[in-house]
Parts: sequence; structure tokens; C-alpha cells
Amino acid sequence: MDEYRRANQRLWDEYTAINAASPLYELQEFKAGAIKLHPLERSELEGEIAGRALLHLQCHFGMDTLSWARLGAHVTGVDFSEKAIALARSLAAELSIPARFVCCELYDLPQHLEDRFDIVYTSYGVLAWLPDLRGWAELVARYLRPGGVFYIAEIHPASMLFSEKVSGPEWRVGYDYFQEEVASYQDEGNYADPTAKVENNTSYEWMHPLGTVVSELTRAGLSLEYLHEHPFTVYRQFPFLERGEDSHWHLPAGMLRVPLLFSLRARKLGP
Repeated sequence: MDEYRRANQRLWDEYTAINAASPLYELQEFKAGAIKLHPLERSELEGEIAGRALLHLQCHFGMDTLSWARLGAHVTGVDFSEKAIALARSLAAELSIPARFVCCELYDLPQHLEDRFDIVYTSYGVLAWLPDLRGWAELVARYLRPGGVFYIAEIHPASMLFSEKVSGPEWRVGYDYFQEEVASYQDEGNYADPTAKVENNTSYEWMHPLGTVVSELTRAGLSLEYLHEHPFTVYRQFPFLERGEDSHWHLPAGMLRVPLLFSLRARKLGP
């Protein structure tokens, strides 16, 4: 693991306790029986989950993984944060939810896991942490059985062009869509709790245009079934977003819309 990924690992180790205690994650509601998945991925994937083997890449501390298990999937979650995986395992034990969790650097997963799966799933804020999108797509294909489905719901890279440091409802370009070099950020707090004190506050992230995501998945042998773009998101990405009754965050009425999320489904056709 290079210095960038080690720094990100330290950051996510620290984020685990902050996120678990934050209102955003609603951990106590989950412990009481709630399904902690967003309406988008439930509407697009839930109907074929029961009885299927599901691999969740970059699962953090496992609430989404365990939510799929509550809906009937046989789940395996993977993350590189030891603290996140420790919490995921403790939640599974506490709540008596059958699940397997693997702690390793994502690109090292073949050294730890040999199974094949009906569904490979990942969601929300995952791609920016990956330096090698081709290697990621090859992993997705490797772990799918023939006929298996890959599904991702993710922050739309077009929305990541715009600065979140604005005082009102306006689009202000602040980032380079085609940036190829790793970007370094130092933030106070974190996305779940802006008031939190974070010691390991340096992160390293990579921009991946949407065309690259699609191209690498098809290159790895997956057949695209759909690519949907959505004018809402799952957290307050910009200060002017308004939370709707559907629990998603929406643009204020009259504001010019840009895609804030995308969801993609692809199938492995070959061996």
C-alpha cells in the first residue's frame, strides 16, 4: 500500500467512531431494526436480493451490508479499515445477522477471498478513494459469477466540479473534471460531523470521469444494462440543498439542475 492509501486508511480508522456516533448514520435506528439503505438502491436492486450471494466493496462499518442481509442476501463486506471491520463484525454478532467481513486493502482482495458472487455492490463516495480504476473494474468482474450483476450508486463526478464553499444557491466551478494527478485535501471535521476533531485530516483522492467508469467496466467484460443520472443526492453536498420527504437532498426550486448522483448496472456475460 502506498503512502496515499495508508494516509486514507488512518483517516477512515478515525472516521469510524465519528460516523458511528453521528446523526447522519442513525446507528441506533439500525440496531432497532431499520434498513439503512437509500430509496434509490432499494428501488433498483432490492427485488432480486433474497437468497443471493452479495459482495459489498468498501463497506465501511457494515450497516448497508447488514441491511442487505436483513433483506435476505448472503453477504460479504470488504474494507481496508480495521476499526470499521471490527465494528461491522461486532454489529453482526450483537444483532445476530449472518455476515462475513474481510479486512484488507481492496486491490489485495484476491489474496483473502476466492468466492464468486451473484451481485457485487458498492455505493456513495467510493470511487474517489481509488487510484486504479482499471484494477477496480477487473476485481468487480473477477468476483462475479457468469450472469452476475454489478451495481453502483455514486456521487456524480460532474457534481464534484462545483465548490461547496458558497453562500447561496449558485454553481461555482472549483475543481478540474479531468484532473489525473492525486489531489490532497485537509478538512476540519468530516462529512458526517463537521464539528468533529480529526487528527488524521489529510486525505488523498482521485477524480474519475463518468466515461472512464463505464469504459473500464466494459473493458473488464461487463455488459452495461443502464446508466441513470439523478438530480438529487444522499447527503448535504452543497449548503443550499433541501431534504425532501423521500430522505434525499434536492436542489431548491428554480435552480438550474446538474446530475448529483448516478446509478449503474452491468452484467457479466462470459465465464
